[in-house]
Amino acid sequence: MKTALVLIDIQNDYFPNGKMELKGGIEAALAARRVLTHFRDRKLPIVHIQHVSVQPGATFLRPDTEGAEIHESVSPLPDETVFLKNYPNAFRDTPLLAHLKKTDLNKLVICGMMTHMCVDSTVRAAFDYGFRSVLIGDACATRDLSYNDVKIPAEYVHAAFMAALSAVFAHVTTVEEFQSRSV
Repeated sequence: MKTALVLIDIQNDYFPNGKMELKGGIEAALAARRVLTHFRDRKLPIVHIQHVSVQPGATFLRPDTEGAEIHESVSPLPDETVFLKNYPNAFRDTPLLAHLKKTDLNKLVICGMMTHMCVDSTVRAAFDYGFRSVLIGDACATRDLSYNDVKIPAEYVHAAFMAALSAVFAHVTTVEEFQSRSV
């Protein structure tokens, strides 16, 4: 199988002093960097996804802000593909699907932010498009959520989404396990 790495929204606003700091964002980015290094060392395809919020009233990842820039831990090299997106699903209104099909890629390794939003949407869409996905759970991060006055800690949000995605949509693993296997 031809495999590509897809790094979703590892951007400055999700880190300390950003507009939407995530729990475990730094650790997730460092784990994603390990996966990125793995792909670079093997000269395998890499796609960076960068979210730019164009919705009225958006408070983070706004166009032309430092917060919307890709975090230095996973900065794209000049020859690496970067696609901008405006919706949670990295396939929606972007060239991602055409790019993957054109290069005959059928397996994706996915890392990114936010687990409950853009990572979830993209992994499910990848499944619908027929891709096999490997989701690196410790290379993803999210935030606390609330529902009906119930606060759900980020680690529970993350675990719930990893469990749901692992049922059908992706093979969920760790960086350590991923690196111990061949792509």
